[in-house]
Amino acid sequence: MLSKKVEEALNAQINAEFWSAYLYLSISVHFESDGKPGFAKWFKAQFHEEQGHASKLIDYVITRGGKVTLAPIKEVPTSWDSPLQAFEDTLKHEQIVTGYINKLVALTREESDYATESFLKWYIDEQVEEESTATAIIDALKGINGNGLGIFFLDKELGGRK
Repeated sequence: MLSKKVEEALNAQINAEFWSAYLYLSISVHFESDGKPGFAKWFKAQFHEEQGHASKLIDYVITRGGKVTLAPIKEVPTSWDSPLQAFEDTLKHEQIVTGYINKLVALTREESDYATESFLKWYIDEQVEEESTATAIIDALKGINGNGLGIFFLDKELGGRK
């Protein structure tokens, strides 16, 4: 059984994951409209991944006898000046999500909820991957330095994401 504090925190995390999904869908739509289908596909995959993160949390809360309370999703940005800006925003956002997960783990320790702490290990590992991936793409974009041909080839590479 989840404590009320942990249940509320997990529900806040569910909302954060859906907000993340909505953000990545917005970035995907932006790049689709901007003629960068590879960037759009990469962010569409992120959109689906974040939905999966939320669904996994929902299933966990229900399995533990908790109540899922879906909250409204706040507005997300809709345009970016460059691919670099979009990925820098992505990294900043993922760092915020990492902070949320860390606070959630700290709460589970306070509440002696070892099952939820164990469950959250997957999210901790996932956040390391998310930040690392965004950083690698930022580094590539900085190396390209706005070069059109470089953007073209990176767009093709990102479009290969499954």
